[in-house]
Amino acid sequence: MPKQLRILYAIGPENIVEAYKYWKQNKDAPSQVSLPYSSQFYEVCRSLNAKGYAIAQSEEKQIIKDPQFIIERRTVPLKNVSGILYHLREVWCGLILLLDAIRFNANVAIISSGTTHWFMLWLFSRFGIDVIPSLHCVLWHKYLPTSLANKMQLALSRNVFAFESKGILAVSHDIAQQVTQLTDGKHPKILQFFPTFRPSYFADIALPSTRSPFKILFAGRIEENKGVFDLLEIAKCLKSEGKKDIIFDICGEGSVLEALKEEITQAELENSFICHGYCTKAKMREMFSNAHVVIVPTRKDFVEGFNRVVGESILCGRPVITSAVCPALSYVKQAVMEVPPNDVQAYKDALLALYNDSQLYEEKRLACLQLQQQFYDQSKSWGSNLKSILIAIDKQK
Repeated sequence: MPKQLRILYAIGPENIVEAYKYWKQNKDAPSQVSLPYSSQFYEVCRSLNAKGYAIAQSEEKQIIKDPQFIIERRTVPLKNVSGILYHLREVWCGLILLLDAIRFNANVAIISSGTTHWFMLWLFSRFGIDVIPSLHCVLWHKYLPTSLANKMQLALSRNVFAFESKGILAVSHDIAQQVTQLTDGKHPKILQFFPTFRPSYFADIALPSTRSPFKILFAGRIEENKGVFDLLEIAKCLKSEGKKDIIFDICGEGSVLEALKEEITQAELENSFICHGYCTKAKMREMFSNAHVVIVPTRKDFVEGFNRVVGESILCGRPVITSAVCPALSYVKQAVMEVPPNDVQAYKDALLALYNDSQLYEEKRLACLQLQQQFYDQSKSWGSNLKSILIAIDKQK
């Protein structure tokens, strides 16, 4: 008789405890618009009668246990280090995860982006643990030279993707193509998944009743490489040109939020460039309802994976302005105003095109409606693709 699946799942900063508590009640966690990956993990374990150990990065420590699951939130050591210390920390985190897997008697390990260096998964295989990389970010920057350190990591990781993995989960074409390039096409099956959403959340989100003021929504981490200061530059230009009815709503928290607020005050843009901070799921629904356009100005130096806000915008029927730094673009191009990466002027021009040309705006809005179903399709979810890999592994045992 095959052994029972015992699965270790390492994920980045997701509130897996909250997700678990709501999942137990057959509800979705209220803090996320898309279905949490951890909730999908719990559901897959339940359907396969597998034991699960989920570990997530967090600002605080927390652990809960029941007969089927261990769910643990743990802090990241040396959080803000760089250089050699960063790489040593990643190796250390990988070793700790390996020890966790051994103690748990895991026979499968699902390791997500940002939890350790990929080459560390080789060690899991040496201990007889099947590995499934879950890639949520590109392996290297699309538009910047690859650093020597990253080249070394990729060289060390090649065999993990080529020979050690039982299957690979990837959130975009861009990531899948990079794996293929890295391994010269010699790799196990790559299963691409989408962030998955509930139709009920997006029901009855109507357009604003008027085009003035024209509202631009940014939602995400408030970081320089997310392009928030580029948006502020656009707002300054619009002010100097006398355009007073274009409003930027900035939703999210991050390390440069206070610096951004200071610059807003200095530019006297408090009434047209508004920082809302962290927004609950209900608040984000309100912000989408009030928005005309969603802008995703991620810069070249950010390793994007998909960017769920792009999908959310399409489901809300809101045209998006973004660049190919966001791999999500390739799935929704008809509804997007595509601009070159890091080109502030191009972002401004795209914004004004939608602002001035109501026919163009309507074309992009209607295109959103034709692209929505892919984000509701459960067969394209992370959980569905993970389950297919686990079933194949279980049959081999």
